Amino acid sequence: MSFRVQGLDPDQFRHLFGASDASLARAGARRYSVDAKPGFPDRIAVRDLEIGETAILINYEHQPADTPYRSRHAIFVSEAETEPLNLLDAVPKAIRSRPISLRAFGPDDEMIDADLVAGTDLIPLIERFFAAPDVAYLQAHYARRGCYAARIVRA
Repeated sequence: MSFRVQGLDPDQFRHLFGASDASLARAGARRYSVDAKPGFPDRIAVRDLEIGETAILINYEHQPADTPYRSRHAIFVSEAETEPLNLLDAVPKAIRSRPISLRAFGPDDEMIDADLVAGTDLIPLIERFFAAPDVAYLQAHYARRGCYAARIVRA
């Protein structure tokens, strides 16, 4: 079964790119200079940022539906990314290298299923979840900190 891993659209964060620290603070965000790899997983290109790059830490609503599963959490976005990841039938290294909580949602944005797996073992779980016809999309979360990582859809 084909699937796509999708990063976030950078346009929704563009107003933060290059903003002063004071402006970021007013938006509830913070700029970091990347000083460790791995450690700053970008949600636009879904990659670990390189040492010396800058990242914006912001609270992001990754599950905006008006259900009990509505959710937001802290994420990093790179100020340098211009295009979101759109990866077919593969899992990016930033996800493969970490434990993942994979969550399956129906068309009504209600959670149907979830499981924990090593990122290297994610593809069989994606295929298992998408074998259920009532699964509309998946969300990958970095299991240790619970942060949203990426959306996964049928291709």
